[in-house]
Amino acid sequence: MHEAATTTAPFPHPEAAVRDLYTAGITACRGAFSPRWADRMREDIDAAFAEARGREGGAVGRGPHRYYVEIHPEQLRGFVDLVDHPWVRAVSEAVLGPDYRIVELGFDVPLAGAVNQPWHRDFPMPGATREERRLTSLAFNLTAVDTREDMGPFEIAPGTQWDDDARFGHAMFPRREDYPRYEALAERKYPRRGDISARSALTVHRGTANRSDDPRPVLVLGVDAPGAGNDGHHDMAVTREFWAALPERVRAHLGCPVVDRLTPIVQKHTIEGLVMGDA
Repeated sequence: MHEAATTTAPFPHPEAAVRDLYTAGITACRGAFSPRWADRMREDIDAAFAEARGREGGAVGRGPHRYYVEIHPEQLRGFVDLVDHPWVRAVSEAVLGPDYRIVELGFDVPLAGAVNQPWHRDFPMPGATREERRLTSLAFNLTAVDTREDMGPFEIAPGTQWDDDARFGHAMFPRREDYPRYEALAERKYPRRGDISARSALTVHRGTANRSDDPRPVLVLGVDAPGAGNDGHHDMAVTREFWAALPERVRAHLGCPVVDRLTPIVQKHTIEGLVMGDA
């Protein structure tokens, strides 16, 4: 990680992260990287966002003025810094096991004018979670800006990763009449550049209205336990040259295709996107 990681404080113990994830459904490592590292990440996000919006299928809507873009690891200069960060590795292994898989790299961009999303989880509850009360995936998030209240902070309802309600729309969206419960539980998050959070994407959450003039880009790293199946929803790949330069302990967790040349990713229009587009 060279100069990228901060050295002013020890990272939280992974056992604390496991406890947080199985109770609140979210945890964090403050100051995992320097603001300078996060600013380079912002440059890469901005470049990828401009490219994606310039072609058909490059960005998928997640509601008015809100977009998601999946990227290839080579589009993020700090990819190895991130996936090889000791806290990311330790939490992934503690929650998902030693053979965890890196399956997703992308970013969300709520622009000025983005509205409150409906409360949701990112995919239906897997059988292993319902039957064994076991988490099978994690989403690591890194903000590209110091979050302000007017930017539309991320809002999460702690403990709701275990909500098992057959009335959820598409198995992901609580009924609107149940919104008061989630609003009563809700916590808004105000991460700063260099922070990393990890959450179960089953924990019910939403992006709130961006009333500022500034976008609020957030990087997303998705990690699965073996057999979780989320890799089938993503299309990241690496070139042979990039693969050869990766540390072996990174390659061990990266199961994406190795190709001669990268193809721009066409985003998958999920039911989540369609519902949020109507929100």
